[in-house]
Amino acid sequence: MKLALVVPGGVDASGTDRVIPVLLWLIERLARRHTVHVFALRQQPTPADWPLLGAHVHNIGSTGAWRRRLFARFAAEHRAGPFHAVHAIFGGAGSYAALLGWRHRLPVLLHLAGGELVALHDIGYGMQCTPRGRLALRLAVRGARRVTVGTPSMQRLADRRGIATELVPLGVALDRWPPRPPRARDPHRPARLLHVGDLRPVKDQGTLLAAAAALRDAGVPFRLDIAGYDTLRGAVEREARGRGLDGVTRFHGLLQREALRSLVDEADLLLVSSRHDASPLVVLEAAVAGVPTVGTAVGYVVDWAPDAAVAVPVGDARALARETAALLADEPRRLALAHAAHHRALLHDADHTAACFERLYAELQRAERAR
Repeated sequence: MKLALVVPGGVDASGTDRVIPVLLWLIERLARRHTVHVFALRQQPTPADWPLLGAHVHNIGSTGAWRRRLFARFAAEHRAGPFHAVHAIFGGAGSYAALLGWRHRLPVLLHLAGGELVALHDIGYGMQCTPRGRLALRLAVRGARRVTVGTPSMQRLADRRGIATELVPLGVALDRWPPRPPRARDPHRPARLLHVGDLRPVKDQGTLLAAAAALRDAGVPFRLDIAGYDTLRGAVEREARGRGLDGVTRFHGLLQREALRSLVDEADLLLVSSRHDASPLVVLEAAVAGVPTVGTAVGYVVDWAPDAAVAVPVGDARALARETAALLADEPRRLALAHAAHHRALLHDADHTAACFERLYAELQRAERAR
């Protein structure tokens, strides 16, 4: 098949910087068996093309009449050899995929992977916050023959808005992120806690730091490593200093994959503090590496609780600290959670993801022929 993927970005030519790992893993697997063209709407400001993992990336760019450029480039590639399906990942990209599908009479598959279904007005997060965002999502959903999501929690959000979805988890590439079985922690050293995520309001590192302060006040020995791109210009780090956490907290910034894996391998627990997270990859990556998660009730955390993760209410720092301390004090339970999470993450890896999408592409093609 010839496939068109429409994405906002995450497909830099370097393959390492400004990328979305699960997106690269999917592209790599699809390109082994199909002709894949990726239309990136906002990877970089200027238009450009480059090869990536066997696929061809068309960066549309944000300069000039970029929408016209998107439609022209797509049409030219479609004339060179017709596409069989359009696959949009994220709702904003889905609205343009819908228009491309209608214009060229192509079936569209839409995967909702972010804040499409929520409105966090106080931080301006989510497509439901604005009339424009709500309209874009309606357009994306109406233009798609099939809609997928990565977690049951996202499926429930979609159900509330009358959107029928199918479950396709975006899994980890085990050849790129090798499995490591859970292992016992050393009780004689401080617990190694890890948080991975961009420093921005939806990730709610304020709740994370409040929980860390509560752990310290309770006398729990720990070190907290925080990795992620800082969009808040040092505000989270200043808050950590203000809470007197600089002695137990380390900020690593945005890490390359090898450095991130080293932190994960050293961790005893992953902490998630997000207000919303559709399908947090870091929970899967930690699980593959044998590390269980305690976090707010989002994405995989709430879906896997109580057998393979520990979930607490969103924004509840006391509960996050309490459950973290309880799990650190109960090593058999921590290991049981780690083994259950490890098993689930291995079942739904990147190969499984690609196979699910390929099945859907084939079903779309059969439906097209029947039409």
